[in-house]
Amino acid sequence: MAILADARLGAKIELERAGTWLLSLAGDRVARLGKPPWRNDPYRVYAELRAGEPLYRSRTGMLAASGYELCRQILRDRRFGVQTTAGEYPEGFGTLEDSRAQLAPSFLELDPPEHTRLRTLARPAFSPRKIGGYQPAVERICHDLLDRALAKGEFDLKADFAAPLPIAVISELLGIPDADADRFARYGRILAASLDGISSLKHAIALRDATGEIYRLFERLSEQRAKDPGEDVISQLTLAHAEGKLSMPELLSTCELLLIAGFETTVNLIGNATLALLADPAQWSALVDAPAELAEKAGDETLRYDPPVQLTVRLAHEQLELGGRRLRENTPVIVLLGSAGRDERVFARPDEFDITREPEQDHLAFSSGIHYCLGAPLARMEATVALRALAERLPGLRQAGPVRRLGSTVIRGVDRFPVRAVPAGVGAAT
Repeated sequence: MAILADARLGAKIELERAGTWLLSLAGDRVARLGKPPWRNDPYRVYAELRAGEPLYRSRTGMLAASGYELCRQILRDRRFGVQTTAGEYPEGFGTLEDSRAQLAPSFLELDPPEHTRLRTLARPAFSPRKIGGYQPAVERICHDLLDRALAKGEFDLKADFAAPLPIAVISELLGIPDADADRFARYGRILAASLDGISSLKHAIALRDATGEIYRLFERLSEQRAKDPGEDVISQLTLAHAEGKLSMPELLSTCELLLIAGFETTVNLIGNATLALLADPAQWSALVDAPAELAEKAGDETLRYDPPVQLTVRLAHEQLELGGRRLRENTPVIVLLGSAGRDERVFARPDEFDITREPEQDHLAFSSGIHYCLGAPLARMEATVALRALAERLPGLRQAGPVRRLGSTVIRGVDRFPVRAVPAGVGAAT
């Protein structure tokens, strides 16, 4: 039966992929966002969308919002949610529908009141006091990684620095001993790619296997914390489970969300920021000259200019008017966060990367409303520490070879980023 189910899933995936390709070739802009070459530079497609109607109707059956004001309105409007009004996901939705059908959804995939209940249990780990307490550890891990990178001279910015830094931090926060950075990075790639939908039968099997491994890890750690609790997040959630505040499947899905979301966004924020900085020598020089003042601004400008999360989806929970269109109940709308940050009606010189910018509006890279990213303060702090350390210790940092982008639409980042390291006082590499 499992073999037959896999065969059916494989056939379904291939049929959907072929249909999307045909639509992209016919000029459908939403379909194009999921296909190379348009996926490699989505900002041209976004500009075309913003020049048209506020809500673009795709032949995929989706509506897409591309302007800043409309995107922000949807994210904050309580008439929209992430599930249907029946508490389900429309067909073709839900990143994990075929490979994780038996698992509890995370609070990111839930509407109130369940979203509120689970998010409240996770929130204490990301309080301002906690974030401030994590910073010395982030700085220590950051400089340890750069020590190893300097010993190599030439290294991969993602594999050797941008990925292991937030993985180590979130692992310590959760209470995962002896975290395997390479293994978690692989999990992150598989799960992040699933946000675009399951791309192949091989991907579906890899997703199922990765999720199973992660859940077994957290089951084991929760059993240990029940006997010997600590100050970590797994201990807190295990206690909440013992008090009847969440089920074991909910505990596992919450831990998985915090693990993957806790590093995947930050990995790509650091990578995208460094790529943009090295592509513009004047911007890199400005950061090198004033790292303490500009590192945080460089991270925030990246979140506007080239955010790690490019889009999210909301469903109308009632019939309503939006962007000149009448939406029926449960109509899904793609909210293009990456496009909102380049809206020329809101941001001056939107296609220019400028770390000295005083933005006219806050970006939407961490979403908005009740689903605003819980880990945003941690991601900002880690990116600030990382960019400041790079500028202070490697002022002559240079790209050392072709950069390979991730082959995904929802998550935007680099998969391979070779750089040449030159420590402070040595001079710039050429």
